[in-house]
Amino acid sequence: MNGGGETGGIPVSPSLIPALDSLPPAPGSSAGDPRVLTISALAILVAGAAGVIAQALIRLIGFITNVSFYGRASTSFASPAGNHLGWWVVVVPVVGALIVGVLARYGSAGIRGHGIPEAMEQVLTNQSRIPARLTLLKPLSAAISIGTGGPFGAEGPIIATGGALGSLVGQLHRTTASERKTLLAAGAAAGMAATFGAPVSSVLLAVELLLFEYRPASLIPVALASVTATGVRLAFGGPLPVFPMPALAAPHAGALAVYVLLGAGVGWASVWVTHAVYWIEDQFERLPVHWMWWPAIGAVAVGVVGYFAPRTLGVGYDNITGILGGQILGSALVTLFVLKFVSWVISLGSGTSGGTLAPLFIVGGGLGATLGALARTAAPGAGVDLGVAALVGMAAMFAGASRAFLASVVFALEATRQPFAILPLLGGGAAAYLVSYLLMPDTIMTRKIARRGVRVIGEYGVDPLERGIVGERMHVPAVTISSGDTVGDVRRWLDSGVPGSGHQGFPVVGEGGELRGVLTRRDFRQAAGPELVGDLLTRAPVTVHEGHTLRHAADLMVAHAVGRLPVVSSADPKAVIGIITRSDLLRAHEPRLEEAHAVQGIDVRRLWLDRSR
Repeated sequence: MNGGGETGGIPVSPSLIPALDSLPPAPGSSAGDPRVLTISALAILVAGAAGVIAQALIRLIGFITNVSFYGRASTSFASPAGNHLGWWVVVVPVVGALIVGVLARYGSAGIRGHGIPEAMEQVLTNQSRIPARLTLLKPLSAAISIGTGGPFGAEGPIIATGGALGSLVGQLHRTTASERKTLLAAGAAAGMAATFGAPVSSVLLAVELLLFEYRPASLIPVALASVTATGVRLAFGGPLPVFPMPALAAPHAGALAVYVLLGAGVGWASVWVTHAVYWIEDQFERLPVHWMWWPAIGAVAVGVVGYFAPRTLGVGYDNITGILGGQILGSALVTLFVLKFVSWVISLGSGTSGGTLAPLFIVGGGLGATLGALARTAAPGAGVDLGVAALVGMAAMFAGASRAFLASVVFALEATRQPFAILPLLGGGAAAYLVSYLLMPDTIMTRKIARRGVRVIGEYGVDPLERGIVGERMHVPAVTISSGDTVGDVRRWLDSGVPGSGHQGFPVVGEGGELRGVLTRRDFRQAAGPELVGDLLTRAPVTVHEGHTLRHAADLMVAHAVGRLPVVSSADPKAVIGIITRSDLLRAHEPRLEEAHAVQGIDVRRLWLDRSR
């Protein structure tokens, strides 16, 4: 342990140790960390800026769209579908993609892709540090890509830009990696909220895809950022839902069952959509040309598809509204979502700058409405509503592809303001989530970084060490050594094999029983010179109280590179009442394994031994 020569462990900044030592003696005995006020204030500033950037980016996309397809100077948001360019429409996406390729090669390769996987990778591997240049290059490249017909939504680049802005602020201001992650997530959530006016689903998206945790210190700043960005959107665009649709009635039981099955079907399709994205990406990897040219090659497909189906060009938010409102039906609907999928999957696989949410919504909504029409034909008495079927398909596609289940369901509610859709969305989204969970190890957001060896954990639970208390796991009484003993006597005692002499570390106490330090077997073996045990002590002991959590004990062990801690009385910090070791912390996981794996009295230890063999 400490006080002698125990080595090993993880090097920790000295500034961490006082912070750990100052933790309260018992869980829940004090208020939260006031640093959350500072981070919340920064998150609000980031969100305000992200909201303005979102509006600027939308207008920039509109300007490039108007210039590229209509030859007019206007920032109004326009669909490329009404162009009269004929076959020249193929050239426009190619020119845009060439510019994006140049920006990626000579500016930053980080602008490639749809942004969220890249942000996740920075969170997991680079302490949430996103290069500052991406704050400018990502929205610029996305505006060029989408404005020249790229089949992406504006929300992906805005989310990525907001995240980059949050990371930049965290790097400029003195923050920890955890606080920087919170600011990154706050910026990303603000980007989504500023685009769709969906603050709750934006918070859930940040939790499910970027934060990898659920704590007040991170949740509060993200929530305040989402509210702020939504307020900015309201100031620019008003309070109307982003995807208005006719009012929905409460579903019947039969229809509800159909929506759940429909969600499962769309969830199955989401698995293949994910496979297709990365299969196309693999094909581009095999091309014998530099990746700078790949977006232009993919853009040829975008232009050709756009010639035959102009609705596939651009963001397509109007297509989502048309699908939900029932204005696009039958063969026109099938043509739209199939060709949109073809155009999007090729373009995204080419590594250009764009997003995934809007294309997934169009593909999922179109597929959901089509399956709903088939179900209504097969079971006319079930009361299937095509608008609800489209909405369920939209949420189910995103839930299955990204596994952001709660964000998908709540987003569909916030984007349409249809309260009676809650049950179909919850049932269909859960079914899609289940199918994706069973059939696909990674998601459309995580497969790219998983291929690079970065493991993304999609399941969160309460830390067993947070649930355990030191007093429940410590060894009582602790075997102590007197500081007045001679080193030779202690060595002979260690070799005697008597009970207690086999431990690896021992608290050293003074004549009055007060704790003076901790020494290990190695300290006694390597000692050369001092004759008394007290002379071997070189630093004060690191201790815990019986009311501390096991997580606090583990953090102290890591920070001080020790393997055991004396447990002292909260009433008398010098009185040793026990000792806790690394092995005790490992054994704290036994209840978790029992809960997860033991069935009808099966010994979980034997079960895990059998599996390991």
